[in-house]
Amino acid sequence: MIRYRARWLIPVSGPPIEDGVLGVVGERIEYVGSVAGAPAGQEVDFGDAILLPGLVNAHTHLELTAMRGSLEELAFAEWIDKLRASRNEILSDTMLLDSARHGIAEGLLAGITTYADTCASGVVLSAMLEMGVRGIMYQEVFGPAPERRIGAMQELRSRLDAARPSADSSLVRVGVSPHAPYTVSDELYEDVARYAREAALPVAVHVAESAEECDLVNRGAGTLASRLSARGIATPVRGRSPIGLLDSLGALGPGTLLIHCVHVDEADLALMTARGCAVAHCPVSNAKLGHGVAPLTEMLSAGLPVGLGSDSVASNNRMHMLEEARTAVLQQRARLRSHDAVPAAQALELATIGGAKALRLDGQIGTLEPGKDADFAVFDVGAAALPVGDPVAAAIFSLGGAAAKFVAVAGKPLVRDGRLLAANDEVAGRVAAAGRALRMWHDAATTN
Repeated sequence: MIRYRARWLIPVSGPPIEDGVLGVVGERIEYVGSVAGAPAGQEVDFGDAILLPGLVNAHTHLELTAMRGSLEELAFAEWIDKLRASRNEILSDTMLLDSARHGIAEGLLAGITTYADTCASGVVLSAMLEMGVRGIMYQEVFGPAPERRIGAMQELRSRLDAARPSADSSLVRVGVSPHAPYTVSDELYEDVARYAREAALPVAVHVAESAEECDLVNRGAGTLASRLSARGIATPVRGRSPIGLLDSLGALGPGTLLIHCVHVDEADLALMTARGCAVAHCPVSNAKLGHGVAPLTEMLSAGLPVGLGSDSVASNNRMHMLEEARTAVLQQRARLRSHDAVPAAQALELATIGGAKALRLDGQIGTLEPGKDADFAVFDVGAAALPVGDPVAAAIFSLGGAAAKFVAVAGKPLVRDGRLLAANDEVAGRVAAAGRALRMWHDAATTN
């Protein structure tokens, strides 16, 4: 047994343990408790530190890491157009793979051990397997024109047929993601939902993210509708709400991961709960793009499994789940004018077991308990966090964007002494070069 010892051990499933020990044998946790009762073993003492379950990023786009800072101050429809165009024109699959590797490295250094990634190119699966993290790659599918449904499904099946043998792993699996109501026709939603049920694949979908999306679905109007109409794609009224639309198409089901859900009401929440859906709440991205503040407290009150997502760094600029948790708390307290909305302990749950439940991985990860996989992260309690009156509050409100000191996935160390053990400086250099190419493209497009 390896005894990982820290000033504070926060199992999430129970109260913090002062001078705690996490006992690990192989891939599994065997002991969680005080140092006084810990079995004998090789000891690794982290000193004045907080030891947590590995953090779960319930929604990201790792292949877009190279796009950090290249899509600033744009209205949503223009942001989408420029993202799509610049990715298609500049970023090769090789660049996207490096981008995903770099994104995972960033996440690991922030204590993130599990990634729910929506990916168009399919390269993220290789990056996850290569870097030893846990995750689900949801293969994206697009097709706003109904006549595209057959070709889109053929491409989706082909990509997943190629990916599934590689995803036969204890750590990584694949799913499907019909992207969003403004990029997927009703017919394609029906086809993907049917395929996912038949193939027993998890599903993730961007939904109810923006007012423009609601205008498209509810009224068949607005900026997104105008862009589709310019391409010869009809924009009829499709439903009462984006959530209602998905339900009418059979696209809501047990475990469906609904990403964003900023613009949802009581009727939507009732549907989401009745269908057994989960939510990936992305507070920083939602705020940065000006979409608003999702009704997180209402989702939690409805009993929905909710995890936190960073979204891509193209819309967030960084990836740190403790920072997302802090933002989630502050947004809800400001929205509700309540000093105790989303307590710190609940916020930490969102970043750990909440995300695990949303991804249906809570039997393996999300808390520190005997029998679970040894996914955990350790953060130094630096000067900015001292004194630690409450270690949970310190984790949420004081650590901020601090780097992790130590990170392990299934018992295997991936970060030690704040350094990625499989660091590749050449990848970082290539991602920087891709970023420069994107900026040049953007400057040229702006000039023209």
